[in-house]
Amino acid sequence: MAKAKTIYSCTECGASEPKWQGQCPSCLAWNTLVESIEESVTSTNRYANKFEGIAQSSTLQKISSITAADIARQPTGISEFDRVLGGGLVEGGVVLIGGDPGIGKSTLLLQVLCHLGKTSQAIYVSGEESPQQIAMRAKRLGLDASEVELLAEINLEKILATLQTHKPNIAVIDSIQTVYSEALQSAPGSVAQVRECSAQLTRIAKQLGITVILVGHVTKEGSLAGPRVLEHIVDTVLYFEGDQNSSFRLIRAFKNRFGAVNELGVFAMTEHGLREVSNPSALFLSHHEGQVAGSCITVTMEGTRPLLIEIQALVDESHAPNAKRLCVGLEQNRLAMLLAVLHRHAGIPCFDQDVFINAVGGVKISEPAVDLAVIISIVSSLKNKPLDNKLIVFGEVGLAGEVRPVQGGQVRLKEAAKLGFTKAIVPKANAPKSKIAGIEVIAVERLEEALNQLRNN
Repeated sequence: MAKAKTIYSCTECGASEPKWQGQCPSCLAWNTLVESIEESVTSTNRYANKFEGIAQSSTLQKISSITAADIARQPTGISEFDRVLGGGLVEGGVVLIGGDPGIGKSTLLLQVLCHLGKTSQAIYVSGEESPQQIAMRAKRLGLDASEVELLAEINLEKILATLQTHKPNIAVIDSIQTVYSEALQSAPGSVAQVRECSAQLTRIAKQLGITVILVGHVTKEGSLAGPRVLEHIVDTVLYFEGDQNSSFRLIRAFKNRFGAVNELGVFAMTEHGLREVSNPSALFLSHHEGQVAGSCITVTMEGTRPLLIEIQALVDESHAPNAKRLCVGLEQNRLAMLLAVLHRHAGIPCFDQDVFINAVGGVKISEPAVDLAVIISIVSSLKNKPLDNKLIVFGEVGLAGEVRPVQGGQVRLKEAAKLGFTKAIVPKANAPKSKIAGIEVIAVERLEEALNQLRNN
């Protein structure tokens, strides 16, 4: 028997090299080459048509001649999950959901299958847990799983044969890293196995109109394990976020061919499974008995949803040669930029102060609309002057000291007014043309104007 040849495969692009290198020559990523066994096909006829196209027609046609119909959605019974998916599951769609171990991926999908199993045929393919474990989970959560069919299998060929025979409406593969194909010699979870198995499952999903949900493992850096092509193959990529020590979970969409990206679903982990949170803004607001310095409420947009979030700042005298700059939930480099703008255009130096910024609730904010709220919370903590607890602030701050408009200003103001806030400091371009009931809007063009409003109050 010939000795198996060792190669090094890139976890990002899937390219292979005969020897290990620090950088992949194909995609130029660093430290992504891992040792594996060179693949050899055991049967030449087994996959004679495995690379056939997904589309049924191969003739040229004009886009204008194609009828564009609305995509039918199948609600999952969990409105927060439907929001992230763009309205529900799509026939023939492939969804990839990843997250840390024990965060609730299998629990959520079992809840979805139990709801859909009442009206549709649903199959749960488990490669990590035994049927007894899944049955115990369903019993512990109080779910009616009588209509859900279970298959404990990791062999790709047997899974495909089951899907072709029964043709279910929805199938969950938990997880894609445990599935292996007999056509390849490498172990389950390797780059080649994950790429091949996901491609085959996607092909059969499109051909038979089966909605397939793939559960994916994540690396210690938080990204999905396996080749990056896995995220390109599927239609939707969802990530579970949240601290395992907290009962709250967030599901965020990073890719969605059938809906908006960056949508956010908020859940609470209970003894009966994941439950929707009807008012997510309440998670990210602290409940102080009175007004406190360094606390400022802002409104951020997660997809189409406005969320009220409390930004907390702590400014303290530094006793080290280099003052500390620490952000939790916000970008570190942006804090340094905002402190420079605050010094240059408002005359407030912080070079001898330690500055700590925290977004309450563990949420991660990437949009610049929170710039003005961060600066105002810093000034409030530095001057030890509390802000009005009915005040909200949003706006992007430029290097020239201008307050720039942000997207969805009207939606943000209406959400704040609905939750009882009575005053808002916003960019002048975001000022509403007609008065919004219950809230006073103060429009500013420059950073100095916003800080002057604080001095006058």
